[in-house]
Amino acid sequence: MKFRFFTLLTLLLAFNAVAVELRPVPAPPIIGAKSYLMIDGKTGRELASLAPNLSLAPASLTKLMTAYVVFHSLRQAQIQLEDEVTVSEKAWRTPGSRMFIEVGKRVKVKDLLLGMIVQSGNDASVALAEHVAGSESVFAELMNQYAQRLNMHSSHFINATGLPDDDHYSTARDLATLARAIINEFPRYYEWYSIKEYTWGDIRQPNRNSLLWRDATVDGMKTGHTDDAGFCLVSSAKRDGMRVISVVMGMASVRARTDGSQALINYGFRFFETRLLYKAGEEITRTRIWKSSKEFTSLGVLDDLYITVPRGSYDALESVLSIPAILMAPVTAGQPLAEIKVSLNGEDLLQEQLRALDDNPSGSFWQRTIDSIELWFE
Repeated sequence: MKFRFFTLLTLLLAFNAVAVELRPVPAPPIIGAKSYLMIDGKTGRELASLAPNLSLAPASLTKLMTAYVVFHSLRQAQIQLEDEVTVSEKAWRTPGSRMFIEVGKRVKVKDLLLGMIVQSGNDASVALAEHVAGSESVFAELMNQYAQRLNMHSSHFINATGLPDDDHYSTARDLATLARAIINEFPRYYEWYSIKEYTWGDIRQPNRNSLLWRDATVDGMKTGHTDDAGFCLVSSAKRDGMRVISVVMGMASVRARTDGSQALINYGFRFFETRLLYKAGEEITRTRIWKSSKEFTSLGVLDDLYITVPRGSYDALESVLSIPAILMAPVTAGQPLAEIKVSLNGEDLLQEQLRALDDNPSGSFWQRTIDSIELWFE
């Protein structure tokens, strides 16, 4: 990788320059969707898209948000997996795909989640919503609040199932954001999205995500279909440490959404790679801290920093580091002190703050005096 460092005094240094012949990246496949988006699961970088901000009916992709709200309720200990939920008549009568729970019977939260995730049960979704919030309408308010927290500003939810409503909509971009949040925030529960079949009441139903059988690297996530929405699929796969998330909406058939999603996934892995740029806590550079007990402070990132680039282009990256010309003590660990920008062939790919990796308190009276004199001459 090639680096260039400068302070706000425009000191410029360059080293480790590497000449790399960049491989061409072809256009994404044409899959016949009304809208699609594929992102890297770790960095969130967009890898391929078609009208990703188009507002569409999400159908049962809605159940990703239903699950996200329930997962938060579990994390906050508001409910438990072993809680027994009494099935209401409303849940029992909910039309569409079903888990086949019976009115008045008691079903554990975990079973309802599996019935919703694997079997896409609308009845299970409503039962969960009522258990968490008392009613499906109040639960929908929670769905919208969590959507805003995730910056899903182009989504609005009316119900927990995805049954059609003019005021119930989302976008491929928002759903990709949601899928990434589930994968990263709730890895324990995300494993359930790879379950191929589930049996309840002696009725065995397969997961509707055909990619689970076709591609061993696919481990989720959710299908959807209504006459209005067409055939939809959020899928995710992991190969050699890299994860991609694909959202396709408005496809013509089950086969089309499966084939289209597979084409996008293969494209993502073939032409892109995700690499660790800097480890958490490693020193990227050092900077002078004036009037401090230690002359220099190490700078780095607090979490592992990854970057997604076209495959084979990592060594052609350029990094520019901006550090203020004068930084004064005291400095506390984690304090942002500088900024790094990473680009490829003139395109900015990443911008991240660099933080102090340790405390650097004010120096003694003598140290502060000497530095004051030096700063005067500076």
